[in-house]
Amino acid sequence: MANLERAPRQILITGGAGFIGANFVHHWCTAYPGDRVVVLDALTYAGNRNNLAGLEGANLRFVEGDICDRALVDSLLQAESIDTLAHFAAESHVDRSILGPGAFVQTNVVGTFTLLEAFRQHWNNAGQPAASRFHHVSTDEVYGSLEADDPGFSETTPYAPNSPYSASKAGSDHLVRAYYHTYGMPTLLTNCSNNYGPYHFPEKLIPLSCINILMGKPLPIYGDGQNIRDWLYVGDHCSALDAVIHRGTPGETYNIGGNNEVKNIDLVQMLCELMNELAPELPVRPAQNLITYVKDRAGHDRRYAIDATKISTELGWTPAETVEGGLRRTVEWYLTHRDWWQPLLSEEYQAYYREVYA
Repeated sequence: MANLERAPRQILITGGAGFIGANFVHHWCTAYPGDRVVVLDALTYAGNRNNLAGLEGANLRFVEGDICDRALVDSLLQAESIDTLAHFAAESHVDRSILGPGAFVQTNVVGTFTLLEAFRQHWNNAGQPAASRFHHVSTDEVYGSLEADDPGFSETTPYAPNSPYSASKAGSDHLVRAYYHTYGMPTLLTNCSNNYGPYHFPEKLIPLSCINILMGKPLPIYGDGQNIRDWLYVGDHCSALDAVIHRGTPGETYNIGGNNEVKNIDLVQMLCELMNELAPELPVRPAQNLITYVKDRAGHDRRYAIDATKISTELGWTPAETVEGGLRRTVEWYLTHRDWWQPLLSEEYQAYYREVYA
């Protein structure tokens, strides 16, 4: 909840029209209606201005642009007197990073460097105010893969990225750390597990499964389906980021997890059961008949798990949503928002889908 004694912030949110970013914008505008919010998004295939419908107005400004555009970033920081930067903008899909890694290096490494440099200059020009924050949102994939009995990733787990995507995020994480230790810039870094929820572009497992079930299309499962992920409802992630920005210690890293480890095949089975229950006119019933195993992804990490002890102990945050409750909310959202996802199934998306799952 908002602190009535809290000073208003001027926050720049990069990637705020994407999945996690848009959910965070909704969270922030609801929790802190007196804050000035500026959203910077390049509106690539995964960015959708409709994700911010109803929010744009006196206190929220949307700017279409690239985080690699230093002049644009400089002008926004100065004109809006930004004191807080929440950095979500990223290329984030492993499959796409395998097909074309260059865009991931450009956005995730060069883009983060551009933001850091611009914020450092802005922070210095403002007299290095203590309340300023640069929050970089990253992923647990930078830690690599776990064996079945390994403990979850902690903030001290060595980095071992296995895909061009995770390697590019690891590079950006190291830059953020360096700007704190070299320049004293008030950075914060969070590494989260797999998010799910509203506004999720249909290339990812959960929205892809929901939409394919509704369309009667195969449900592609990589390899043997035994890969394990820790699933974090996006609303819980947003509340954790809020806690870190307001109460986190500059220079620190906080891991954010959902405490919900599930095998991919079990997750899809759960989605099928929910669809069988909530969508009576499915083209194929039961939806489990659509499950199809496909060739495994190159460099596919076997298991991710997060040890979120630090954020729980130091900041008092724990996830509120179970995977069963979060999946039900998510399925209900996709059932009632066909007008949101149907336009996303473009020919470009279909071509990408065929290339990945052929």
